[in-house]
Amino acid sequence: MSPGKEKESSCESCSNLGGCRIEAVLTIDERGQMVLPKDVREKAGVRNGDKLALISWEKDGSICCLTLMKVENLSGMVKEVLGPLMNEKD
Repeated sequence: MSPGKEKESSCESCSNLGGCRIEAVLTIDERGQMVLPKDVREKAGVRNGDKLALISWEKDGSICCLTLMKVENLSGMVKEVLGPLMNEKD
C-alpha cells in the first residue's frame, strides 16, 4: 500500500473471487510451521510482528479451504457486516 493512501477494510478482488489465484505452494514442516514466501509477504504488506487470522470453510464435516487475512482488515470487515445489525431496531 502506498504511503498516505487510506486503508480499505476488505479486499474487493476477493469479494467476487475474480482476482484470486494461487500465489505459492507451501510445505508444512514436522513442527506444523510453514514459510510465507518473501515476495508474497511484500505484495501483501505483511511485516514482522503482523497478526494474521486463519479463516476456514467447512464442507461435509471437513475443512476444505483455508485463507489468511491481516487482522486489521478482518476487524474492519466485522464492523462493516455487524455494524448495521447492531443498529437495527425491532
